[in-house]
Amino acid sequence: MTSSAFPVSLTPPIVLAPMSGITDLPFRRMVARFGAGLVVSEMIASGEMVTARPSRRAASRARAEVDESVPTAVQLAGRHADAMAEAARIAEGQGAPLIDINMGCPAKKVVGGAAGSALMREPDLALRLIEAVVGAVRVPVTLKMRLGWDGDCLNAPEIAKRAEAAGVRMLTIHGRTRAQFYTGRADWEAIAGVVEAVSIPVIANGDITDARSGRAALAASGAAGIMVGRGAQGRPWLLAQIGAALHGTPAPEIPEGAALADLVADHYEQILSFYGAELGVRIARKHLGWYIDAAGGSAGLRAVLMRESDPARVIHALPDALTPDRAAA
Repeated sequence: MTSSAFPVSLTPPIVLAPMSGITDLPFRRMVARFGAGLVVSEMIASGEMVTARPSRRAASRARAEVDESVPTAVQLAGRHADAMAEAARIAEGQGAPLIDINMGCPAKKVVGGAAGSALMREPDLALRLIEAVVGAVRVPVTLKMRLGWDGDCLNAPEIAKRAEAAGVRMLTIHGRTRAQFYTGRADWEAIAGVVEAVSIPVIANGDITDARSGRAALAASGAAGIMVGRGAQGRPWLLAQIGAALHGTPAPEIPEGAALADLVADHYEQILSFYGAELGVRIARKHLGWYIDAAGGSAGLRAVLMRESDPARVIHALPDALTPDRAAA
């Protein structure tokens, strides 16, 4: 049965999932502002970090600056032990208090490079990578994976036991196989097999979007905590909200009206500062759309802001765009 001995203090035991193109530093800061036990960076290809001139994308993804009270895991992917170990050393040197190994990404580009969830078909190679990373750093190493490759290869409990023996300090299990991608429903009950196989904490992931689903995932899996992903898009307070409902941590003040417009404007300006105005305007659009959708805001202004390139006009339009659209109700 999983213990609650987390490798770092997770209060509450609710984790922001790594999401490519989403969990960048500005978004992690927004989630940390409200409260989360742990936030995880976007997946970083280890090969991109260890080149003589790492890409700006890889360097920016590895930056771990967040609210000091919220630990940040830098997630690495790859299939070469030397590169994974060196990337872990670089991330640790940049201040990462946790290194997370990706064995769960189902994307064709990642799996085509024999990394991510493809490693679940090669448990011996996966363990060599884990041992290399654990041996390269002093900070705790964690692992994220799926239930298996497909219905005929449900080997998460086996890999979990070997990972624990190699020094991994916490596991996150997405309740689907790679073959399922994100279809169907996450099988939280299947995660219980991993919980029973190890003594380190297990985090349940998949289809957790509110306190009700979080409570159900914990009950079905027996996990020590939960991971929230897409549900936090446009709702950076969601993790703190679930934490308050399930664990009695302080309830966040959910912004509305002018307060929400101020928060979204702050996030927007952080994105532009982080990426530069030209790229930032484009990257910010998806976040603006999620905020407006979550608020039930104006569909017409949403469409306008998805095309607008003038930051001043975007910020000026936010109060109206985020006002609940009574005509659509």
